[in-house]
Amino acid sequence: MAASLHIAGIRKVYGKGDKAVEVLKRIEIDVAPGEFLILVGPSGCGKSTLLNIIAGLEDPTEGELRIAGKNVIGVAPAQRDIAMVFQSYALYPTMSVADNIGFALEMRKVPKDVRTKRIHEVAAMLQIEHLLDRRPAQLSGGQRQRVAMGRALARDPQLFLFDEPLSNLDAKLRVEMRAEIKRLHHISGITSVYVTHDQIEAMTLGSRIAVMKDGILQQIGTPDDIYRRPANTYVAGFIGSPNMNFIPGKIQTVGEQGKFVFAGGSLDLVCPAANEATLGQRPEHIHLSADAPWRGQVVLVEPTGADTYVVVKTAVGLMTVRVAPNTSYQVGEQTGLTVSSKHNNWFDAQTGVRMAES
Repeated sequence: MAASLHIAGIRKVYGKGDKAVEVLKRIEIDVAPGEFLILVGPSGCGKSTLLNIIAGLEDPTEGELRIAGKNVIGVAPAQRDIAMVFQSYALYPTMSVADNIGFALEMRKVPKDVRTKRIHEVAAMLQIEHLLDRRPAQLSGGQRQRVAMGRALARDPQLFLFDEPLSNLDAKLRVEMRAEIKRLHHISGITSVYVTHDQIEAMTLGSRIAVMKDGILQQIGTPDDIYRRPANTYVAGFIGSPNMNFIPGKIQTVGEQGKFVFAGGSLDLVCPAANEATLGQRPEHIHLSADAPWRGQVVLVEPTGADTYVVVKTAVGLMTVRVAPNTSYQVGEQTGLTVSSKHNNWFDAQTGVRMAES
């Protein structure tokens, strides 16, 4: 049965006195039974430290941690009924795939017939039944990661923890394994916490995403919430590929007939009540128009197949625009830019905090 996870006021401090470094700053997260939570952020933001605390590999300096309502602070990892999948596969090289999957069950003295049945159930779930007699050295990277997940699945734990499990795989395998992990979560329904620095993984895998920076939880929400209504300019710039465009300027007129003025141009938009602000626009919400008064020069054209991204140098900075793949733009040409009036993200000019809904 899927378990809930309650994280309340978790702090982690390394060192003492003047040399103390606070790497987690009162993290508050509630994970519902069966949820798939993604912890995402750059290296050093504290996401792996938080995962290690959940696993019991590290103790918090302060705070409360409950799994299925039970306080697990001070409880040994083996007693928490969790399973962890690491970046390294950590398979036993002398054991077959079947023995690797069933190792934890053997250590728990599960009867052989029950163990064998569970190994075959998990192998079928992962589509690796034909590999059960092989050794890890005979497997590809994607197959090894499936075996590592199979070893965790075989235990039927309360909680799954993933620590950047796809980092060692090539781009094609990462896409395949993302789909595999999502499918397995749908089948198993086990509460999962997944650490990654890859915002594409975060957007495609998670039912909710927790964005971290410098040990602080910046925002938690569904992928759609995080993408469409980022809490601040950090989240807006970190989530989304390419990044959100930022236009700093001054609000000349407030309200539905407002005017936003910035270096090299102005836009008639619904503007919040502020003197200065930063307008955020996703690449798909900026459009190129030959006769628009806001002007710029094309400096880069990036075809990606389904889309083409055009980078335009303007007086306010570089703007990335998503255009149709069959649209032809040349480096060096002048063009105009317009923005969608329905997708404005307004941020405080000083703090970067989101100001108003668009």
